[in-house]
Formats: sequence, C-alpha cells, structure tokens
Amino acid sequence: MTLFYAPDFTPSQPTLPDDEAHHAFKVLRLAAGAVVNVTDGHGNLHEVKIADADWKKPRLQVLRTQTDFGKRDYRIHMAVAPTKNADRTEWLVEKCVELGVDEISFVACERSERRHFKTDRLEKIAVAAMKQSLKAYLPVVRDMIPFANFVKQTNAAQRFIAYLDEEKKAYLAKAATPGGDYCVLIGPEGDFSPKEVSFARQYGFEPVSLGNSRLRTETAAMAACHIFNIVNERC
Repeated sequence: MTLFYAPDFTPSQPTLPDDEAHHAFKVLRLAAGAVVNVTDGHGNLHEVKIADADWKKPRLQVLRTQTDFGKRDYRIHMAVAPTKNADRTEWLVEKCVELGVDEISFVACERSERRHFKTDRLEKIAVAAMKQSLKAYLPVVRDMIPFANFVKQTNAAQRFIAYLDEEKKAYLAKAATPGGDYCVLIGPEGDFSPKEVSFARQYGFEPVSLGNSRLRTETAAMAACHIFNIVNERC
C-alpha cells in the first residue's frame, strides 16, 4: 500500500500538498489509473484513483473512505528528556511512531544535556514514520517545557516514571493495565534526580522499571512504547 499525507484532504476537495504530489508523480512516476491511499493524519484513510497525473494540478477520484482507521482503545503519551545528540532523538521519534504512539513531549530536567530543541524536523520525521508504518493517525509532537510544568499539567489516568535507582518498583509490563490512557516519563542519560522523582510521585506518577538492562534514553522510550502496545495486544 502506497500512503500519502495530506492534512487538508477531504472527499470533496481531494488534493495533495506540493511535496507529496512531486513525490508521487516525479519520484514514484505514478500514472493515471494508479490507486493509492491518502490520510489526513486524523484517522481518515482514503483510497484514491489518479485521474490525471499532472503533478501541479493532479485530479484525484476518491473510491472509498475508512474512518478511524487503526484506532486503538488506549492512548500513549511519551515524555522524554531529549538526548544531547539530536540524531538519537530523531531516531526515538521515528521508532515510537512506527510502534504506535499518540503524543510525544520533551521535558527539560535537572540533569538534561539539552535545554532547547526545535520540533520542526521531528514533525517531518513523524509524518514519514506514520506513512512507513501505514498508520492514519499522526502523533502530536510537543515543544520542550520544564519538567515540573509538564508533571503538573498531565492528566493521564495511568502515569509512570521510569527510574533506575528505585529498589522496589513494579515492572511497567505488569503495572500498566489494558485499555489505559498512559503517560510515561523517560529521563536524561544521568537519570531523574531524587527531587524530580519525589515531585512526580506527588502528582500520581508511579516509579517503574523497564527491565534488568540499563538503557539509553532513546532505547528506554522505544521499550516503554513497545511495552504499552504489547500489554494491549495480548489482552
């Protein structure tokens, strides 16, 4: 299945953005009669026939529309301290979107190596990963905010903080219950400070382990995302 992203696409106005049209007709060299799929990133998946392959003004015919394509009965919000190496944060976004995530936020922690992070490129990476994994929902990528601000404003029903130095804590795979509205905090390479863990617990975040291995930030985020998905797929 070939999937394109057109945020303003509707059956009454079936158009592609210039970059997607260029990719379809100049790179993939799709011709009239070809059938492709288009999503608006909000769960709508349109099966579309190309009536005219003029990439500047292509004519598209909507054959059918599926609403809520791939909709899940659970929600995953990842909150991560971005890595010093931007490439690793980009990898994190790509893999979490491929696995299935609804929202990604970036938080500035006491031990963060990076205090500022632009999300423009990450949003493009999220779009590419959505298309690659054949999803119809585009996750929201949030700008970076202070750790305390994020903790205070989070209202997810199931809240977790992945923390290395807590001796007695549950494994995330056992603590998360199916069908949940999840939020998990993933700290920087130096981990969360005890003060941050204490603060998060005051706001209902439960300390959890992702397993016996010590993981890099981006690996921990991907592992947590995968765990939430597995918890729901096996129920």
